[in-house]
Amino acid sequence: MSDYAIARLDEIDEISDGRCPLRPVRHHFGITSFGVNAWTAQNAGDRIINEHVEDEDEELYLVTQGRAVFELDGERRDAPAGTFVFAPPSVKRTAFAEEAGTTIVAVGAVPGKAYELSGWELWAPIRPLYEAGDYTAAADRGRELLEANPQFPVLMYNLACCESLAGRKDDALEHLRRVIELSPDARAYAKGDSDFDPIRDDPAFQELVGP
Repeated sequence: MSDYAIARLDEIDEISDGRCPLRPVRHHFGITSFGVNAWTAQNAGDRIINEHVEDEDEELYLVTQGRAVFELDGERRDAPAGTFVFAPPSVKRTAFAEEAGTTIVAVGAVPGKAYELSGWELWAPIRPLYEAGDYTAAADRGRELLEANPQFPVLMYNLACCESLAGRKDDALEHLRRVIELSPDARAYAKGDSDFDPIRDDPAFQELVGP
């Protein structure tokens, strides 16, 4: 039997991090070779793509419905349905809906490197708790999420951040140690991350991140 899969966009449940809801297409299909997600604006004027600059990823956006306006390094470009927008890592990008229901599909990966699963889209529903300062609830939900998805470094790193802020020093240190083993780049992020200020002076933390 073939292993292909088919789904309409509205069959993929939306999730939200408190900003524009997204549909986790990559996670829905279990894709492991590239990132792909979709955003649909509820109202005209909504920001669909959050302003950001990628460190390494190339991203290709396709407006599949409605009309968007992209801002690329400050330059506004009209993007009706059917428009592709390509943004290399160095370009600051964001997009706004000109019409309610405007939908953008984004595909991304790092040139010349195998795609690395991070799990950021799974953490999205917990982000509002973190933003509200409810670190205990965020840590509780994050632990449950990590137990179901232990392969994602971003989940473990974000959980360690919340545990640090919630006063759960030992848990934070253990998860930070494990995430550094999975993804050594996490060491540099943790060194400058203010979420770890509550445990920064602990010898165990200093040993993990280095001088």
